[in-house]
Amino acid sequence: MTWRRERMIEDRNLRDAARAVVETDLRNVRAGLSTKSIGERAASRIAEGASDVYDEAIEVASDHKGALAAIIAALALWFARHPILEALFGEESRPG
Repeated sequence: MTWRRERMIEDRNLRDAARAVVETDLRNVRAGLSTKSIGERAASRIAEGASDVYDEAIEVASDHKGALAAIIAALALWFARHPILEALFGEESRPG
């Protein structure tokens, strides 16, 4: 055989192997999609992501308890700012 014919046969074999891989992947994707709807998949991924975020938040909070306490205190003061200002400076300190 000539080298061109050998190359053509080799290329055809590579193409057929690649096609078999793609067809197998498609069958796997179709099988996976048939078991869960798109909505179920989205809900599952959101739940997994929320769980990961919660776990990370718990870990960070346990590592930085002082910072967490400062943030909570700052939020409490922010939401109570109007009564605090009113107690300190009277009615005229009320915005608006």
